[in-house]
Amino acid sequence: MPDPNVRTPQQDMLFGYMPAQILHVAARLGLADVLADGPKTSAEVAAATETHPPSLHRLLRALACLGVVTEIEAGRFELTPEGAQLRSDTPESIRGLVMLFCGDEVWRAWGNLLHSVRTGGSAFEYVTGMPPFEFLAAHPEQSATFDAAMADHTRKVAPEIIAGYDFGRFSTIVDVGGGDGTLMAAILRAVPAARGILFDLPAGVEPAPTTLKSAGVADRCRVVAGSFFKSVPEGGDAYLLKSVIHDWDDDRAAAILRTCRSAMGPASSLQVIEPVLPPRIESPAEITGLVMSDINMLVNTGGRERTEVEFRSLFAAAGLDVTAVVGPFAPSGYRVIEGAPA
Repeated sequence: MPDPNVRTPQQDMLFGYMPAQILHVAARLGLADVLADGPKTSAEVAAATETHPPSLHRLLRALACLGVVTEIEAGRFELTPEGAQLRSDTPESIRGLVMLFCGDEVWRAWGNLLHSVRTGGSAFEYVTGMPPFEFLAAHPEQSATFDAAMADHTRKVAPEIIAGYDFGRFSTIVDVGGGDGTLMAAILRAVPAARGILFDLPAGVEPAPTTLKSAGVADRCRVVAGSFFKSVPEGGDAYLLKSVIHDWDDDRAAAILRTCRSAMGPASSLQVIEPVLPPRIESPAEITGLVMSDINMLVNTGGRERTEVEFRSLFAAAGLDVTAVVGPFAPSGYRVIEGAPA
């Protein structure tokens, strides 16, 4: 057997699923919440999580090696600042993201990456028998996990997007596919004179009133349920689509943009908020995360990340001109691809 302590970079990649699933189990069990009020023995944590004490001890030991907890004395563990990101009650939480990306359906989809590469089809649909958003609509628990993951991510990137783009010039902002309203709430807090319309599927906007109320902006935002393949609310002078277009292939992405174009007035503006792929890979380390996201779109939704040229082609197919590309914003690399009626 090879020495497990002597690892090549390729071996680190090969065994990368192990830390991912260790984090996933910690998130599912709510270990960070259990340890939030102070150190506990592994036996105490096992009792709180109704798990097998010796096995839970082994999991905590692995989490200590990953920097999630510290073993402050034999058998007694304390949450680290990094581990606190697995708590469910903190703005810095990534618990939803961990539960989504290491959950059963996405995990099995990635296990069938070969299917997507061979066929161009969604491995998620291949393993579940349903397109991802239809699956979420039919499975409330998984839908709640997805919504939490998207909110976790948006909460992290919203400050840099708001700092990097001038939303203050708009009076009515329509957030298309805005989910629980995390981005809309942040924008309305930053732009007190603006009003918002939050639009998404019924299940997507269900938690929105709570989000908007907690941010103190509920009186300035109307929540509307519907499908962006059919229509979106009229009356906006800005139409935002954050992390929406990359979920879809070119035909359906263009269809979404055409729906928005139909609702826009002559002076309205559209903002697609996503990272932009470079034309070629020159600095791999700088865009590895974006390229991995592109493969994730292939596996799960059949969508893709795009270059600026590809975005311009989509906009043109929808009757829109690209008027500006703003960013990238650090550290996420998001940009705003701004469009107007052609």
